[in-house]
Amino acid sequence: MQASPIRIPTVSNDTDWDFCFHLSQQAKKPAYQQRDELYSSSGSGESEEDTKATEEMAVGCMSLPEDKLAQSQNKIAQLMKKNMNIQANKELIRCVILSRIIFGEEHWKCAQALASLAYGYLTLRGLPAQAKKHAESARSTLLTWKENTTSNTEKKEILEALVMLYYTVGVAWLLQNHGREAYFNLQKAERNMKELKELCEGSVHRLQVSEKDLTIALGRASLAVHRLNLALAYFEKAIGNVIAAKGDRTSDLVSLYEEIAQIEQLRRNHDQAIQYLQQAYSLCVSLFTDVSPQTAEASALLAKAHALSGEAQHRDAVEIYFIKSISAYQATLGPTDYETLTTIEEFCKWLVQNGEKQGK
Repeated sequence: MQASPIRIPTVSNDTDWDFCFHLSQQAKKPAYQQRDELYSSSGSGESEEDTKATEEMAVGCMSLPEDKLAQSQNKIAQLMKKNMNIQANKELIRCVILSRIIFGEEHWKCAQALASLAYGYLTLRGLPAQAKKHAESARSTLLTWKENTTSNTEKKEILEALVMLYYTVGVAWLLQNHGREAYFNLQKAERNMKELKELCEGSVHRLQVSEKDLTIALGRASLAVHRLNLALAYFEKAIGNVIAAKGDRTSDLVSLYEEIAQIEQLRRNHDQAIQYLQQAYSLCVSLFTDVSPQTAEASALLAKAHALSGEAQHRDAVEIYFIKSISAYQATLGPTDYETLTTIEEFCKWLVQNGEKQGK
């Protein structure tokens, strides 16, 4: 997940979510009765487009639902590769409906589908409120089955779903600026990840939520509750994991270096922050060239880190990196772009504060 926050909508008119969440809130009914009700829902005041989508789902459910579920699951991966996020999310809704018909609402596989849908609303749509509601619908079922199952295969899948569920809820709270709730749920995801690794004897691959994603989220949540040393430890672990998996020249490290530098600045370790940002800047130059938006951003952060140190020997570096950033933004985004103008404004403020003339 990227460092920049996901958009949080103030008003939701998501008819797909309303439809699916309405189903998840129904009284527990046999699968055959849910099928019948799915057919009769077309007269409920929905728009023509929503009615058509509902009818398509109902027809798909009646025609070999197990096959339809497998097709939808395969289709999700294909749509995500094409960045067709809304379509992928609709297939996740279809999977919930089909899972309810095939397994029944009390089955862990239905809860697993709901957890996947919650994760989809968070990562594909950027809708944390919807993500939390679907996750809450799945949690009690997954926990009940986890305690009662004797099959290691089932327990593995349930633990994977719980990691995804608690990660989703934790990040959703984090995006809504509730650090304490975020940290609490991400800790649960971490405990389930540990249990999963023990069950698999340390070998966990191709999880929807990777250990790196979880570690970064825990670092951000720790920062949100002002536990700076813990946040630092999580980011150091995440950097180590990325370097072990992809080497030290991967773009994944840029945002991690920038975030860990922020933590060091809060801890007043300005020299260490500058070192991390220098690594981020060097990576950007190497991977994207010195005239790119990525390098412009890294250069601006490096300029501000030198300025925050408050030491006279850093003044030349502040000017150098601000000028590099402005030049790169102007060349790539244009002279009137928001990032260009914001960086110019920050440079001018620094010049004024340091008794310099803006024209110098």
